[in-house]
Amino acid sequence: MAWEEWEQLKARAADRHSTPMQLNQYPADQGGGGGNTRGDLVAKHQDLEAVGKAAHDLFDDFTAYSGHARAASEAASGGLKGDGFALGGALEHVTQRWSEQTRTLLDACAHISNHLRYTRNQHAADESYIAGAVSSIATLDEGFDDRKGH
Repeated sequence: MAWEEWEQLKARAADRHSTPMQLNQYPADQGGGGGNTRGDLVAKHQDLEAVGKAAHDLFDDFTAYSGHARAASEAASGGLKGDGFALGGALEHVTQRWSEQTRTLLDACAHISNHLRYTRNQHAADESYIAGAVSSIATLDEGFDDRKGH
């Protein structure tokens, strides 16, 4: 590549990137300002609701089914220990671990469900706050426009 060709390529590249800075703005006819318009924040997202419902359903179902398994295992371990079988102590240990792991899983399900409910409520509160702030700005702008005689 010759030096002149290199200089031409650099000049063309510089011309392509010399666009002046341009600010994007929200179209005037779609502005907020309160009223019955919906905001950009949407707290009821179907995917998140599905996850929250699944976590809640898992919590309910697993509570019932794990309770049955725990009770049956405790009864079996007690019977085996009473009859002098060493397996009874081992089953008792497994039952205790099962109960600990069950509580961990149930706590996680409750945390997920509660967090998604909190997030939905917080987003609704944020949307209300933002709508009020934007509405206040629009009212302030109107005052300036009135002052200028527009």
